[in-house]
Amino acid sequence: MATDPHALFEEWLAEARLAEPNDPTAMALATADPQGRPSVRMVLMKGHDERGFVFYSNLDSRKGGELAANPAAALLFHWKSLRRQVRIEGPVEPVSGAEADSYFATRGRDSQLGAWASDQSRPLAARATFEARYEEVRRRFEGGDVPRPPRWSGWRVIPERIEFWNDRAHRLHERRLFTRAGKGWTEGLLYP
Repeated sequence: MATDPHALFEEWLAEARLAEPNDPTAMALATADPQGRPSVRMVLMKGHDERGFVFYSNLDSRKGGELAANPAAALLFHWKSLRRQVRIEGPVEPVSGAEADSYFATRGRDSQLGAWASDQSRPLAARATFEARYEEVRRRFEGGDVPRPPRWSGWRVIPERIEFWNDRAHRLHERRLFTRAGKGWTEGLLYP
C-alpha cells in the first residue's frame, strides 16, 4: 500500500489522461448551504498538489455563496473508461489573488470575456441579454488584455479524506481510504 495519496492520485490522473475521451480533470463538486441542503455540479480541476485540489468560478455563483457560508466540499472524479473513482472531502480555502490572476491569464479570450459578462447562477430572462452583455464587454476590452474580474477567483479543497475506488467483478470492489493524520496520512481499506 502507498502512503502518499497525492502520488497515487497523480498516477491515476496520468492514466485517465490517456484513457478518458473527454475532460479527465472533470470532477463533481458537492457543497451545502447554511441549512445543510446539498448541491452538486461538474467543474474542472485546474491544479493539485500537497495543499489540495483547485478549481475556479464566479464568487457570486451559487457554489461561491455556499462555499462562503459553509467552507467545506466533496469532490468526485469518475473515470468510467478505467472503472475507477476518487472521492475527496475537506475544508475549502480561497486561492491567492496571484494564483487566480495567473490562471485567468491562461484562459481563452472568449472565456475571459464570458466571465465578465455572466452573472453566473442568476436568473436570465433571455439569452439575447447575455449575448448583448458579452458584446459590450468584448468592445470594452478590444485591443487589450482582459483582466480578471473582481468577482472571479478560485478555491482549494484541502483533503482530509481521499478514497480510491477500483471496480472489481461481482461488485467485490477495492476501496482504499486515506485519512489525514497531522501532517501525514493513515491508510486503510473499506468493505465494498
